[in-house]
Amino acid sequence: SGKILHDAAEQTTIPNIYAIGDVLSGKPELTPVAIRAGILLADRLFAGSTQLMDYTNVCTTVFTPLEYGCCGLSEDEALEQYGDAIEVYHQSFTPLEWTVPHREENFCYTKLICLKSDDERVLGYHFLGPNAGEVTQGFGIALQMKATKAQFDQLVGIHPTVAEVLTSLTVSKSSGQDASMAGC
Repeated sequence: SGKILHDAAEQTTIPNIYAIGDVLSGKPELTPVAIRAGILLADRLFAGSTQLMDYTNVCTTVFTPLEYGCCGLSEDEALEQYGDAIEVYHQSFTPLEWTVPHREENFCYTKLICLKSDDERVLGYHFLGPNAGEVTQGFGIALQMKATKAQFDQLVGIHPTVAEVLTSLTVSKSSGQDASMAGC
């Protein structure tokens, strides 16, 4: 694959040789990840820190005309790791600003992947819609802090924003109910 094998501290198989960024095997190929890993490595080598880079909940966005953002596990990864112990809450929706020009309805989509056996802790977040980068960056901290579905539900959404849909997800995939949103 051309990628470098490493341990949790980014040390290669050769003592005192480290690697960070896109060259690492199995790690996100994102510039901010490499920058953060480099800062943490420098702190470990020269400032006595022991903090390792946490690659688990790295937020990322695809900046296409309709943006896609995610953080944490995909649904497939969660199923592979936890099997039937997950619940997926999802919603198709139409941003309020799309209603005036009469754009296609329920074209946007979001979902939270939750671990039922851990108080429905959110394992993954996925968002397809306007400003997904901004929304994902904001909710990424919730995954870092091991937020639960109930905590997402307790958050009062800001109206009218596209992010508010994440505070009112009630339809689970296992319910078989229609996940299309009606109204604003």
